[in-house]
Amino acid sequence: MAHFLSQRRLLHRRHFLRGLGVAVALPLLDCMQPLAAAETRTRAKRSVFIYLPNGVNTLDFQIKQAGADYQFSKSLLPLKKHRASLTPISGLHHPHGLGHHHNCSSIWLTGGKIGQSERNTISVDQLMTHVTAPLTRYSSIEMSNQGHSLACTADGIGLPAQGNPSVVFRDMFTEPQGGIAKQRRGLQRRGSILDAILGEAQSLGDQLGKEDRGRLEQYLTSVREVEIRTERSDKWLDTPRPKVDPAVESQLNRDISLERLGEYLRTMYDIIVLAFQTDMTRVATFSTGNEGTGPSVPEIGVKQDRHSLSHHNANPKLMQDLTASDTFNIQQFSYFLDRLSQVQDADGPLLDSTMALYGSGMAFGHSHGNANLPLIFAGGGGLGIKHGRHIDYNAMSKPEGYTYDLDTPGKHYAICHSPVNSKAHLSNLLLTMAQKMDVPTERFADSNGTISEVLS
Repeated sequence: MAHFLSQRRLLHRRHFLRGLGVAVALPLLDCMQPLAAAETRTRAKRSVFIYLPNGVNTLDFQIKQAGADYQFSKSLLPLKKHRASLTPISGLHHPHGLGHHHNCSSIWLTGGKIGQSERNTISVDQLMTHVTAPLTRYSSIEMSNQGHSLACTADGIGLPAQGNPSVVFRDMFTEPQGGIAKQRRGLQRRGSILDAILGEAQSLGDQLGKEDRGRLEQYLTSVREVEIRTERSDKWLDTPRPKVDPAVESQLNRDISLERLGEYLRTMYDIIVLAFQTDMTRVATFSTGNEGTGPSVPEIGVKQDRHSLSHHNANPKLMQDLTASDTFNIQQFSYFLDRLSQVQDADGPLLDSTMALYGSGMAFGHSHGNANLPLIFAGGGGLGIKHGRHIDYNAMSKPEGYTYDLDTPGKHYAICHSPVNSKAHLSNLLLTMAQKMDVPTERFADSNGTISEVLS
């Protein structure tokens, strides 16, 4: 028998492992590579963005100490066990987003100028898919429990988001009825329609003025993106989806009411983990509510929605309930980090290969203050990200540092409306993440640099 190292390919990509309740298509391992390419294999890189609507009760959320010796605030205590794998960041803002009220989520990942004459633009997650999409069945997944997507195409159009866990699960892990032939016919019909649209548009373009040609080009950008996704979907038809253990499927493939918010959020987080574990996608966005409402948390006695709680007008009971809601949502995010740290891929825990950004596009919801954004950056230790300190751009802007007056709400809330550090742009963090996902760019939106403090 020939020595196994003499084989051109040692294992086929479609071999499966069974464990942790799921039959998983093996990740790309050294022994699956043609031997000449084995030394060039790189680890999978993943990013997920999770949005909390309506800001937070900053008096209980804000961390006061900068650097490595910070103390977790009341709302962030559930993250204490993950201290070594996360970085709270204070003082970032979108300069073009100040005063945007309930449009915050639509520009959180774009840094765009929605509401002004300029259009919104591509979100950083979709920029990342330019690198990751050729490697996975799905370029990205978009989830939102109240219908508002965080993801935007190159021309600023929001991608549709799904809020039902069972639909998200079935779309990724269940073979559509009718078999491969029916699926391919559907994709071919879609391709024919797209070809017809592009042909008509090209002939029309010569007859249009400059502004109309610009609008038409924006539209065609979206059409071309659909065309690329269609072609990629066709190529994946002959690759079976991973077979999920029935017990796991019963936990994830089900409808869950927002009346059981914790169960709902944990299920959505579990689906993201499974999607990353099986390499179905490497980019995900999840909006846990929209600014117009934001879910209540009846399971802990918080019956009002987050939008109502955010307009507390210093009412002690409403502020207490908002803190309870903040803490509850952070607990669920901590569960997500638990799962990422427990589940392994070929290179170690998923948390090492996954960057997770959790936060809001608003700080103080009562008067729609959206400077000093509440942000938690986690994971990515294997991608060159370092954690373990509170990065405070408010403190960096002053030689003597910055003192948070949390006992005088009016004084503290002022920094939620006017940035203390005008150069501290959220787009700098988005650029940093994009570069760590191998996006070849030196700028994103209104970035003016990277967040060097998180780079190892």
